[in-house]
Amino acid sequence: MAAAVPGLFVVIWATGFVTARAVAPLADPLLFTAIRFVGATAVLALIALASRARFPAGGRGWFGPLVAGFLMQGVYLSGVFYAVSHGLPAGIAALVGSLQPLLTASLAGPVLGERVTLRRGVGIALGFLGAAMVLVPKIGVADTSGIPPAGLAICFGAVAALTLGTLWQKRTGGGGDLLANAVLQFLGGAVCALPLALLFGSGHLDPAPALWFGLAWAVLVNSVAGILLLLALIRRGAVAGVASLFFLVPPVSAAMGYVLFGETLTLLQLAGMAVAALGVAVANRG
Repeated sequence: MAAAVPGLFVVIWATGFVTARAVAPLADPLLFTAIRFVGATAVLALIALASRARFPAGGRGWFGPLVAGFLMQGVYLSGVFYAVSHGLPAGIAALVGSLQPLLTASLAGPVLGERVTLRRGVGIALGFLGAAMVLVPKIGVADTSGIPPAGLAICFGAVAALTLGTLWQKRTGGGGDLLANAVLQFLGGAVCALPLALLFGSGHLDPAPALWFGLAWAVLVNSVAGILLLLALIRRGAVAGVASLFFLVPPVSAAMGYVLFGETLTLLQLAGMAVAALGVAVANRG
């Protein structure tokens, strides 16, 4: 059972992109994301209190996780949900998201002073080459395999925010109680998402059963179960297992998108996903 946990985590992560696609006709993506963060923060806070998680003492200890959550949760997921709701296929959104480790590795040298090895450099190059094979031929194509330029740009901006949040977390230190930090990060996501929804959202919510199911899934499975599985993996020292499986998220999301929504990928795009996956795998071992 324990051996299945990393794979289960990847599947849960992949369903996040499908959830964004499924609820797109039913809800304003910014409002949906804001509600998701508020719900996830409340549920995780109750779990943290019940398990007597240690929250940082003083405002300074809260600042780092809040900023990380603002970027890694709030900006990233709001951007992804907005992009997918405006026509970006779920598999493509997942592919762009999978480039985050490569962006982080690219910036780790100048920002954190980390040395980029030759292996990692090759992995970064392969990852971006594979992404180009997937994205470039289909930008602006008007079919189910097409990629809307605006949605793609927003998704890249969201991944840039995720990368900055990761670097911020590494720079400020990731110490402290992991569950407490998770609560603060989701709270930071809510601090970002609520103003975005109020200022730029349409406020549209169709109270259909599918919406409530999607919201419950996003809160309880994508957010709460996902973070608890991640914490379990971290405590077991199996983070490398998650990293090695992370590149499976795009093809899993693409397969779900094909079955559920008829989203298709060309042979060139499938080959590009394989090259990008290889790049991420090589870079993670560098």
